[in-house]
Amino acid sequence: MTALALLLAVVGAVCFAGAAVLQHGAITSRVDLRELLARPRWLAGAGLAVAGAGLHAVALVLAPVSVVQPIGVLAVPLAVGLSLRNRRPPGRVVAGAALCVAGVALVVRTAAAATPDAPADLGRFLLVSCTAAAAAGLGLAVLAARTTGRVRCVSCAAAGAVAFGLVSALLRAVSVQIATADVGTLLGAAAALAVALAAGGWLVQQGFASGPPAVVVAALTVVDPLMATGLGAGLLGEAGGLGPAGVAFLLGAGAVAAAGVALLARHHPDAARHPSSRHQNRSHQPSTPREVPT
Repeated sequence: MTALALLLAVVGAVCFAGAAVLQHGAITSRVDLRELLARPRWLAGAGLAVAGAGLHAVALVLAPVSVVQPIGVLAVPLAVGLSLRNRRPPGRVVAGAALCVAGVALVVRTAAAATPDAPADLGRFLLVSCTAAAAAGLGLAVLAARTTGRVRCVSCAAAGAVAFGLVSALLRAVSVQIATADVGTLLGAAAALAVALAAGGWLVQQGFASGPPAVVVAALTVVDPLMATGLGAGLLGEAGGLGPAGVAFLLGAGAVAAAGVALLARHHPDAARHPSSRHQNRSHQPSTPREVPT
C-alpha cells in the first residue's frame, strides 16, 4: 500500500507542476475568476490540479501524512524546468530547488523513522488543527496584503500552502477515524475541508499573479508538507518516539527547505520582471503634471 501511495503522490506532483505553469501563464497582474474561466490555458491547469489533488487524496488514505505529503516537493524541479524551458536555469535557482528537495527529504526520512502513537480523537484534531492553520494563514495573508513583488508572491503561496496542509491532515484524520467519529464531527470536518480548499485555491492564484510559478510551487511544496507533517506528528501520533533531538532535526530540515524557497524567490529570472501586484501597478501610473504659474 505504501509503494502505491508513493507512486500516486509522484504522479500527483507532476500534475501540480504542470498546473502551476499553465495557470501562471493565464493570469495577469490581477485575479478575476470570470476572466480566468474563459481562458482554456487556465482551465487546463485547473484540470491538472484537480487530477493531482485526487491522486494525492487517495495516497493519503493509503499511507501516513508524513510519508505522502513531502513527495510533492518533486514538483519544484519540474516547475523550474517547465517555467525556464529553452533557457538555462541560473546556478542559484538550481541550488534553491535542490535545497527545497533536500530539506523536505530530510523531513520525510526523520518522520518515517518515528513510532506511531495513538492519534487524538477527530473532534479535538479538528479544533486544534483549524485554529493553528487559521492563525498561521491569516498572518501570512496580512503580510501579503501589505507587500508587493516576491514577498507578496511567497506570502500568498505560503498562506495557501497552510490551507492545503490542513486539508491533507484532515483527510488522513477522517480516513483513520471515520468508523468511530460521530456525524456532527464528520460534517464539521467536511465544512473545514471546503473552506480550506477554497481559501487555499484563491491564495495560490494570487501568488501566480505576483511571481513565477517555480517560486509559488516551491513555497507550496515546502510549507504544505511542514504544516501537514506537523499536524500529523502532534495530533495523529505519527512522530512518536522522536524525542527533542528528532524534533530539532525536523525544524532544521524545514529551515533548509525554507532557504531554498528564499533563493528561488530572489534569483529566479522571472521574479525581477514579473508584475508584482495590483498595488504596484497602481503606484506606477503616471501622475498628472501640475501647471506652473507664469
